[in-house]
Amino acid sequence: MKYHIWTLGCQMNTADSQRLASELERLGHRAALDPDSADILVVNTCVVRQSAEEKGLGRLYALERVKRQHPHKIVGVMGCMVGVRDPLRLRQKLPFVDVFMPPSEPEPMVAFLRDRAAEAEAVSEEAQARQRRDAIQDGDLVLPAHEQGSLVSAHVPVVYGCSHACSFCIIPFRRGVERSRSVGEIVAHVRSLALQGVKEITLLGQIVDRYGKDIPDGPDLADLLRIVHDVAEETGLQRIRFLTSHPNWMTDKLLDTVAELPRVMPHIEVPVQAGDDEVLARMKRGYTVDQYRRLIANIRARIPDVAINTDIIVGFPGETDQQFQRTYDLLAELRLDKAHLARYSPRPHTLSARTMPDDVPDDEKRRRHQALEDLQAEIVAQINQRYLGASVPVLVEDRHKGRWRGRTPQNKLVFFDDSADWRGQIVEVEITWTGPWSMQGRLPVVERAAPLVILPTS
Repeated sequence: MKYHIWTLGCQMNTADSQRLASELERLGHRAALDPDSADILVVNTCVVRQSAEEKGLGRLYALERVKRQHPHKIVGVMGCMVGVRDPLRLRQKLPFVDVFMPPSEPEPMVAFLRDRAAEAEAVSEEAQARQRRDAIQDGDLVLPAHEQGSLVSAHVPVVYGCSHACSFCIIPFRRGVERSRSVGEIVAHVRSLALQGVKEITLLGQIVDRYGKDIPDGPDLADLLRIVHDVAEETGLQRIRFLTSHPNWMTDKLLDTVAELPRVMPHIEVPVQAGDDEVLARMKRGYTVDQYRRLIANIRARIPDVAINTDIIVGFPGETDQQFQRTYDLLAELRLDKAHLARYSPRPHTLSARTMPDDVPDDEKRRRHQALEDLQAEIVAQINQRYLGASVPVLVEDRHKGRWRGRTPQNKLVFFDDSADWRGQIVEVEITWTGPWSMQGRLPVVERAAPLVILPTS
């Protein structure tokens, strides 16, 4: 059978979809680029924001019509909409769905498929597929056939769930408590991706810096980076990244490890969320603006040429004009490389939704969001302008609208034209144009010496 997965939300969901696809490939099923040709249809959902939840429900209700017309098709829902508890209400709301999978758990779909009469044929196909993948050991992650050799960048979860419980965040309720994966499991995951042609991996966690904190005497993230870096050197993996960090858990040891290891990129994601101490306290973030300011200075001092990205929520309950202005001023002061901006929306079961009125009008949230977006576009345009005329190493990911697309070590997007196939390679690109969201460049012209001409003697 063929499968198709729609993935909504964060990079963790992308990794979860990849893991589900791997399990389906092991069972002998194959990916369908066109969902109309798929027998297994899965929506991997996100509920961090109301708009994301509505988008997931819209996709599922569209599949209800497909299920009525084609009852043999299998419909599954995965991710934060399902959560870690038995989704009884969701089952009642979506009776046409065959399989409900909590975040990071493809096992319910595997069990469902094994119970079907068509499984005998799938097992036979699986045996043939295993013979074709003899370089990839049992238990490792298997990419769909169309991604093997072509997928350049992939995500590897290292810690699931979260126990920090910011007042606005639904992740602890939906994904459960913090759980670190074993080093062996992570290494197998990374190695299997590298053997299938992946050149860059990003280690993921809701608070990735807390990797190993739930394991007595276990390794921390800095230790894990060194282990993964050794695997990268053995397998040809070119780049390693990690996200998302939290100001409370970013240590000097981690920063120095990033600076020391050449395959770990100088790219840090550390959300501030707000630039006012009272708002941060209501968010339960656990740090002050001045502590965040000192952290940014420390990162820049320890990691040369680092790019720092942040997250900001506008319109949090009780946020006044003056408090928003402090966020605006902080962003203007720190001049970070990217700011992921969001308008606050109350999420069920969170502390803010239960105890704080959503009292900032939507039009004011939109105004504040736009003000930060305009400011950040101006800042990043100025930061990127420093690259004009420079040559930067770009890991080429794919073609986009006829042009090659890739990223610098700082995760900045670069486009260039060339007729050769550069997918998966690191190429030096001379930057010819810069903007706030991307840069354009060209391959340096290689000057060739004139051919030697030997004149005949008279």
